[in-house]
Amino acid sequence: MAENGRVNGHRPRGLPHLLNPVLRQAAPPKPEDLPFDLDETLDAVVGLAAEIPDDAFTAPFLGTEREGNGVVIDDNGLVLTIGYLITEAMEITLSLAGGRKLSAEPVGYDYDSGFGLVRAVAPIDVRPLPLGDSARLKEGEPVIVAGYGGREQAVGGKVLSLRQFAGYWEYMLDTAIFTTPPHPNWGGTAVIGHDGSLLAIGSLYVEEAAVGKAQTPGNMSVPIDLLKPIFSDLITFGRGRSAPRPWLGLFTAEAMGHLFVAGVAPGGPSDFSGLQSGDVIVSLNGMSIDDMSDLYRKLWAIGPAGVTVHITVLRGGDAIDMPIRTANRYDFLKSPTEH
Repeated sequence: MAENGRVNGHRPRGLPHLLNPVLRQAAPPKPEDLPFDLDETLDAVVGLAAEIPDDAFTAPFLGTEREGNGVVIDDNGLVLTIGYLITEAMEITLSLAGGRKLSAEPVGYDYDSGFGLVRAVAPIDVRPLPLGDSARLKEGEPVIVAGYGGREQAVGGKVLSLRQFAGYWEYMLDTAIFTTPPHPNWGGTAVIGHDGSLLAIGSLYVEEAAVGKAQTPGNMSVPIDLLKPIFSDLITFGRGRSAPRPWLGLFTAEAMGHLFVAGVAPGGPSDFSGLQSGDVIVSLNGMSIDDMSDLYRKLWAIGPAGVTVHITVLRGGDAIDMPIRTANRYDFLKSPTEH
């Protein structure tokens, strides 16, 4: 967390100096080796800043001032970014090549994938990046990871691993893309393939980008193929139209072979049920739970949001059964009309 607690690491003005040595040492993209115009391609990567109301549900976790990047993906100012930057945003500003700034409006947010869409209120006048085929990526393949700022903010990197990612905030991808070296302003970065297409959107900084190897810093990015099946719904309805997954409002941590409750979202289902930090999760509806991904898979298979589940936890040596009525996460988020 930085400054006054309003930013929670999602306003990275003070962060790049921490990783800039890595950025300086990284091999920059070589325009002469690319079959596309590098500068024209990088112009499609824009800066993004969002203001979130103090009373927004996500404000305590993600802050009220968020900054990162986005990628122009059509001729009408549509920008793809990572969703946590724009969730519950009341004001969004895009920064373009040359320093021009434009207001933008939220279009959609999909919690399952993590993608967010916004649209500029005026023409952006850059060539949009075409969507690539992330399923064809292979480990070891070279990519460019680019943030707003042209060549100086573009890293010549490679794919270290393609594997499952489970996040402590009830989030999981069956296949995420892990690249190295890490980009210092990772949120919403463009992962660009050798053909100039957009393959993924940057989400996180991670310490273990390689499988089974500690201290291999890199970025975790969301594959672009996850956008294609939900794109029309995001444009039309603001989110995917599949039945919302059951949500516990739970933060977890794995340690010593156990899954612990690290915290609960205030006012969420787990908070209402009495789940507490430090509880050890043992089972869900009588099914033993091994880790985060095991919890998510079994929870999401039970039914849609609103279903009641029973979580057994260990607390002070006692086994406690906690009935929890799950919820639809989207019901807790402010819509643009509520600002």
